[in-house]
Amino acid sequence: MFQNIIKNISRFVTLTPEEEKIYEDLLMLQKFPKKTLLLREGEICQFEGFIKEGCVRTYYLDENGFEVTLLFAVEDWWITDIASFNNQTPSKVFIETLEDTEIYMLNPQTKEELLQKVPKFERAFRMMIQRYVVTLQNRLINTISQPATERYLEFIRVYPTIPQRVAQYYIASYLGVSKEFVSTIRKRLASKNK
Repeated sequence: MFQNIIKNISRFVTLTPEEEKIYEDLLMLQKFPKKTLLLREGEICQFEGFIKEGCVRTYYLDENGFEVTLLFAVEDWWITDIASFNNQTPSKVFIETLEDTEIYMLNPQTKEELLQKVPKFERAFRMMIQRYVVTLQNRLINTISQPATERYLEFIRVYPTIPQRVAQYYIASYLGVSKEFVSTIRKRLASKNK
């Protein structure tokens, strides 16, 4: 049952069987139907979650009330609002399931207990945050410096399964383009690959 999350953490630290058991005992597996808001703007994020199955997106509302997708998360990815969770401050984002989703959750108390009982998780979480920052930095650079077609190709490289799983307008809001542009580029790329 915990195979995927143990494998994920094992990329950063090696756990003993006893440490794995502590970790597993603190995790809570929760199931959410499609279109569930796990977090709303203004709420304080009370979870760090590892996606066992499903697809989730993080977004915010711009000054005109339009949804702007910041990131997608699928199987074997972590999802949270880091700033809200760590600082226990109101979130500026929404987190929503796009499919029926199963998530292993830690809350602030269980995470703190985990860090006290298995200190090597400090290293694991630090390394995950570093990877997350690199991902965000690359996304920012790409958004500023690349033409829309290149951004789409980079999106496909990072999220190869997403185009088959989510509506085009979510992808368009992530890329900062119209859904018509996404449709056009997909058709153009499909005709090149024939």
